[in-house]
Amino acid sequence: MKVIIFCGGKGTRLREETEFKPKPMVEIGGRPIMWHIMSRYARYGFKEFVLPLGYRGDVIKQYFHDYKTRNSDFTIDLSSGDTVVHSSGACVDWKITLCDTGEDTEKGARIKRVARHLGDGPFMAAYGDGVADIDIAALVAFHKSQGKLGTFTGVRMPSRFGTVSTDEQGNIASWEEKPVLNQFTNCGFFVFEAAFLDYLTEEEHCDLEKAPLERLAREGQLAMFRHTGFWQCMDTLRDYELLNRIWEKGDAPWARKG
Repeated sequence: MKVIIFCGGKGTRLREETEFKPKPMVEIGGRPIMWHIMSRYARYGFKEFVLPLGYRGDVIKQYFHDYKTRNSDFTIDLSSGDTVVHSSGACVDWKITLCDTGEDTEKGARIKRVARHLGDGPFMAAYGDGVADIDIAALVAFHKSQGKLGTFTGVRMPSRFGTVSTDEQGNIASWEEKPVLNQFTNCGFFVFEAAFLDYLTEEEHCDLEKAPLERLAREGQLAMFRHTGFWQCMDTLRDYELLNRIWEKGDAPWARKG
């Protein structure tokens, strides 16, 4: 089963880091956040990735093209250009297909434009800006058990602010600091059957979360896998700093073995 990692976004709310590189290339602990996401899948044996590129896709292409030399010692003969890479144990056995899908293309269209690389069976997809300690094997098993065309992962988000309940006279009934919200939020980590591709078009404005997933939900073809563990997106500089602090402590939840 191949895995799509969405990596075409511009990350405008993280402009301090994304002016010259795409958001999925913003680093946690010296490696791009998309590398951390791909590593999570690889721990469960899913090592074939399809990357639909958009904004500054050349940066992602160059990163993976130079991956071995970036992460190994090497010897180069400047007269001939011959390079010998010395194994350092840092290289991985992933297979990655990188496809230009347009700078302003929405996610649904990006999937459709890379469909030829997905094979005939089910596939997975993930946002390129959020890490989680999700059990990928459990997610896939849940999807298969539901018999639906699509599954997304839902998380309960803590509020960034405290909440206060009052009566009509303004008397405080309760005060709760940053409560966990009752509603579930889509954090990605999707599994789709190949038939879902028929719900998509290559038109630039085909956004995954709008018409396609709304239609799946109406038709009873969409399931939600509940994730109660760690999940954190990287939308702002504050998120970037938080994720790097977690990594520096040496026990990042998303990096633990599944």
